[in-house]
Amino acid sequence: MRRTIALARKEFLHILRDPRTLTVAIMMPLIMVLLFGYAIDTELKDLPVAFLDEDRTEQSRDLIAQLTGNEFILDVARLQNRNQIEPLFRDRSAYAAVVIPHDFGETLLEGGEAKVQVLIDGADGSSAATVQNYLNAAIRQANERMAAVPMPAPLDMRVRFLFNPQLESQTFIVPGLLAVVMMMICALLTSIAVAREKETGTLEQILTTPVRSVQVITGKVLPYILLATLDAALILALGLTVFGVPMRGSWLMLGVYSLEFLLIALALGLLVSTITSSQRVAMLLALMITLLPTIILSGFIFPIESMPTVLQWFTRIIPARYYIDVIRSLMLVGENWFPLEGGVMAGMAVLLLGMAVKRFSSRLE
Repeated sequence: MRRTIALARKEFLHILRDPRTLTVAIMMPLIMVLLFGYAIDTELKDLPVAFLDEDRTEQSRDLIAQLTGNEFILDVARLQNRNQIEPLFRDRSAYAAVVIPHDFGETLLEGGEAKVQVLIDGADGSSAATVQNYLNAAIRQANERMAAVPMPAPLDMRVRFLFNPQLESQTFIVPGLLAVVMMMICALLTSIAVAREKETGTLEQILTTPVRSVQVITGKVLPYILLATLDAALILALGLTVFGVPMRGSWLMLGVYSLEFLLIALALGLLVSTITSSQRVAMLLALMITLLPTIILSGFIFPIESMPTVLQWFTRIIPARYYIDVIRSLMLVGENWFPLEGGVMAGMAVLLLGMAVKRFSSRLE
């Protein structure tokens, strides 16, 4: 234990005396959370829409006023004919165009079902589907309000959203950001731990001492556990105060599951460090195997259920998949017990730490 503490003390002093490491470890996570938290916004606001009013009646003008009287639809153009629609889509000046036909007002006054055509730029499939759903709902509501003889509805459906009533994207994104940032930062920092010793030649000095592989790896991990814990606390504080993410679960269980995930990230970085010979290669490899899989295949942005079956099976080996499910349910829903996810993450941490110890050789090649 004294040897392990001595190695941990050496590593901790090296971190404190290296301003670049401290900058990467503390400032980069905070900057990334702020950038991703504000940049990744799935809410639809200021949607540029063009209007072609062929009816030019009080009812058609009232419909346009109701559609543009909020922060979601932005009236960018009043068209004279249909030939002007496609050029707007080509230069991305408008995402949709609403065409009000000639008989719109007359149909409403007669109590009939007035029809409105919506043309949408389908180049961006995900945005087009969102635009379609919103415009259809907005036009249907406006139509019902303006109808001279409102038709009674057989069903009165009232929707209530639980856990995120305002449907704020930051509430859903920020907890997942903790997994993405911590996986990348922790793996990046520990990936250069052993590689740095190899490059500077200090590994030879360590090998002349009576230390074992387990002691070296443990001594390397301990300082970064403390540093990663500080980073996690800062990110959580930022999410709670700046983005208003609720915390409905147990802080104790959050700490337990977060520690498991941090051990996985640190062990993965150490494993990369033991199989590379330079800090540059170690950093590039750590980023490659952590950043892209964590963002794309963990359910952070894209739902796993919508992925092909092969990729759904592949996501089972992505540690962030389990941690994102845990932290979102724990913070937003208030669920505290996750035996399957916790057991899988614990197994991954033990496996990766064991592989890192085994890969570390007590001899120089």
